Amino acid sequence: MGLSLLEGFTKSLAMTVLSEIGDKTFFAAAILAMRHPRRFVLTGCLTALTVMTILSAVLGWAAPNLISRKWTHNITTVLFFGFGLWSIWEGFTEEGEAEELKEVEAKLGAEWKADSGVAKRNSEKEDDSKKQRRRFLTQFFSPIFLQAFSITFFGEWGDKSQIATIGLAADANPFGVVLGGILGQALCTTAAVLGGKSLASQISEKMVALSSGLLFLVFGLQSLLATIGGS
Repeated sequence: MGLSLLEGFTKSLAMTVLSEIGDKTFFAAAILAMRHPRRFVLTGCLTALTVMTILSAVLGWAAPNLISRKWTHNITTVLFFGFGLWSIWEGFTEEGEAEELKEVEAKLGAEWKADSGVAKRNSEKEDDSKKQRRRFLTQFFSPIFLQAFSITFFGEWGDKSQIATIGLAADANPFGVVLGGILGQALCTTAAVLGGKSLASQISEKMVALSSGLLFLVFGLQSLLATIGGS
């Protein structure tokens, strides 16, 4: 059990760090932190990623109870090889962080423009007592926190790293996968909030994609060669 826990932890940590550096949610956290208080952005993004990691691990843990262990192991192996080849292909063919950054900036820019118009209209109608109530409530339900949470949560849904987390949890200790995933997400998100845009500009997106692709292929090969207990 100890080795399984350590294996799930290390695989999840490595996979998360290499998958999340320079992706859309990484840039979203970086851009949000440039315009809003970092503590709200960081807590919103981390809460969303923690929830997503736990949900993914639960799905992976439940999978062997729904279908046979042999099938979940084989599906996980195929996913690892598929994601490995996909990441390597992305590393050689896509333009990298520049396109990701432009896409995220455009999306957030449109949202901010819409939000500022709504806020302006609302501010003209609010009296002093409503403003005071709103300031009190936003300490507990910050719109910045909610924006960071929603952008991160829905941005990660169906993402390669989420599906890989499900596969890892189906084939390794899910508790270790959760711990490794949360730590990896915390490291990446903290780096993004503290200076992700400048950090990402100094990191080769091609090298990150190729490294994550090779890591997935190693996971796939290890899974292929592993003995399936109880199959």
